[in-house]
Amino acid sequence: MSDTEITALRAKLAARPRSDDYRQRRRDIDARGLTYGLAADVGVEPVNANGIGAEWTATPNDARDAALLYLHGGGYVIGSLDSHRHLVAAAGRAAGIAALALDYRLAPEHPFPAAVDDAVAGYRFLLGRGIRPDRVAIAGDSAGGGLVVAAMLAIRQAGLAQPACGWCISPWVDMEAIGETMSTKAEVDPMVQRPGLLEMAGFYLGGADPRSPLAAPIYADLKGLAPLLIQVGAAETLLDDAIRLAKAAGAADVRVDLQIWPEMVHVWHMFHPELKAGKRALQAGGDYIRALMAR
Repeated sequence: MSDTEITALRAKLAARPRSDDYRQRRRDIDARGLTYGLAADVGVEPVNANGIGAEWTATPNDARDAALLYLHGGGYVIGSLDSHRHLVAAAGRAAGIAALALDYRLAPEHPFPAAVDDAVAGYRFLLGRGIRPDRVAIAGDSAGGGLVVAAMLAIRQAGLAQPACGWCISPWVDMEAIGETMSTKAEVDPMVQRPGLLEMAGFYLGGADPRSPLAAPIYADLKGLAPLLIQVGAAETLLDDAIRLAKAAGAADVRVDLQIWPEMVHVWHMFHPELKAGKRALQAGGDYIRALMAR
């Protein structure tokens, strides 16, 4: 039986105007995120994370000896603490730990690898607070989902211990948009299409190789990375990105849990206040983190 909530949401998303100016799109995504608000028990604390703007969100029962480092989506060009605050707070609540959302630098003003450098700086910030690596999870959506893996690679390259796990929501890991589902899912995806994706890739790469492993982790040697949870919707043009990432990680002997959610759209978790499947996906991610941190 079709999910009536996702049907209604798809119609709303399809009718939503999209500006050709990325600066306006930044304002639009922030405004939409802020409309959701936060539960009364969520505390918010701005913080400087090794020179990177960041923000803690936590509820009274969250463990403080652990942390969820969250890397927001938006094609490395849009998105902010404002756009994703409600999602980050819900993800931290599901995992039972405080969440640190990172306001990493955006392209085109700060092209690749600025976002990767900032993600590693955020991880070092958590370690510097005395949080053990096996008590840190790194999560992100869309571009942030790809950045999760890129950060884990850069953490490995820096000689740091891996986090407990990575949680990739609708990850974007192919800067060339050559996945099969970029075409086969184009008619059913109300959010992500190849032309817009390539525009953002151009902004982000700034002339760098689109197959650079830290920009497109499907081309990286993923051996030695922490376990990965990958969640993707069946109605996404980025479905093949998630599948190829799972294949690359699995081939490198990384533990991978790939979840393909029927009917769901890109980062459906973002719409959890109006979509029960979003709440369930967040809880599944939280349960995954809890299980690995409990070992």
